[in-house]
Amino acid sequence: MEIRHKKEPQTMRRRREMERKRNIRKEVFSWIRMFVIVVAVVFVATRFIIINATIPSGSMETTIMTSDRLIGFRFSYWFKDPERGDIILFSYPVDESQTYIKRVIGLPGETVEIRDGGIYIDGSDTPLEEDYLYEEWYWENDGYYFEVPEDCYLVLGDNRNNSADSRVWASEAVSAGLAVTEEEAYSYSFVRRDQIKGKAIFTYYKRFRNLTNTAGYQNK
Repeated sequence: MEIRHKKEPQTMRRRREMERKRNIRKEVFSWIRMFVIVVAVVFVATRFIIINATIPSGSMETTIMTSDRLIGFRFSYWFKDPERGDIILFSYPVDESQTYIKRVIGLPGETVEIRDGGIYIDGSDTPLEEDYLYEEWYWENDGYYFEVPEDCYLVLGDNRNNSADSRVWASEAVSAGLAVTEEEAYSYSFVRRDQIKGKAIFTYYKRFRNLTNTAGYQNK
């Protein structure tokens, strides 16, 4: 007995084809929407919440090594001020297009004297304990006296013998033509509060390290 298959009506075929195309469009729009959401979340996160940075130099060794990648939080200082020992990311005072990373040493209103490889805060007879230093400090380790302005911070690298920091920025400002003398360029020695981008929290490559409490005197 011969079985003949009925031919599918043309309207049914069209309906199926239209449904297939609709499903494809829905799938494409779904992926586009997901992509837009991901991009928006990443933009908001990197703009307002986190800093993802790669360290280009050894100025913070051995706390942070060259080529380490780290995460910083932009919101760390929304409701409180930086503390001594914090590692911060900030706009370099002499050229704010560049981002630097250093450790907070001097707080607003304090005096900071660098004498014979020691740091003395507000005329203290005892130098700051700095167990985090990379090696014995011999470069630019004497003859500095700073009066930290209000709403500003004095910062230094942990690798003191290889760190362009508050000790030399006045000289760099003169070289950049921003002032005629180092006395005129004195304000460039400090990081203003509004130049701080965030607090370094941890490195995640090439190693993991918590950066939020690397200065022992923070607990004293």
